[in-house]
Amino acid sequence: MKLAPSILSADFSCLGAQVKEATSAGADYLHIDVMDGHFVPNISFGAPVMKSLDSLDTAPYDVHLMIENPDRYISDFVTEKTEFITVHQEACIHLHRTLQHIKSFGISAGVAVNPGTPVQMLESVIEDVDLVLVMSVNPGFGGQSLIPSTLRKIERLAEFKEKEGLSYQIEIDGGVKKENISQVLSAGAEIIVAGSAVFGAKDISQAVRDLKEASSR
Repeated sequence: MKLAPSILSADFSCLGAQVKEATSAGADYLHIDVMDGHFVPNISFGAPVMKSLDSLDTAPYDVHLMIENPDRYISDFVTEKTEFITVHQEACIHLHRTLQHIKSFGISAGVAVNPGTPVQMLESVIEDVDLVLVMSVNPGFGGQSLIPSTLRKIERLAEFKEKEGLSYQIEIDGGVKKENISQVLSAGAEIIVAGSAVFGAKDISQAVRDLKEASSR
């Protein structure tokens, strides 16, 4: 299991210190939630905030673009620390072209689906993706509870991946905490996004360790 704490839940007055703490405790990625107030009903931050962390010793970036017209901004999020850039199936008119655009920068390409979008919508591009992100809450705000039915999507993705011999990673975002992480992993998730469960905790390092420990039970 790989853990990707979402900086959306961090205290931005001490963002650098908090992401370094999470990384030192064992976080595998930093999840970068970018919202435009159009595709989702909230505004978060842009590339300059992410790039302000470039000089720090942190985990690689897992960029999640919850925005309209993502092709216009993909290049802004390309850095030496960017490992994934994920766009939403629902936001891309020409999804295959967008995924190839991401890959043209040498970055792994991901596609996300909202709770109301069936994974069958990815059938035509599934062989071209490096990551499938299942939203287990409706995107836009942190601190929501996991929608149980989304776990069936993860199970379907895991079954299809094994059947077809594909290599995409399965990520889940929304409502994951130490009390349900084993259930999420049993369904087939490989990368866990955790926002408030990490950066909302009094002790960030301990929260990371607790999630890692709970995942091995």
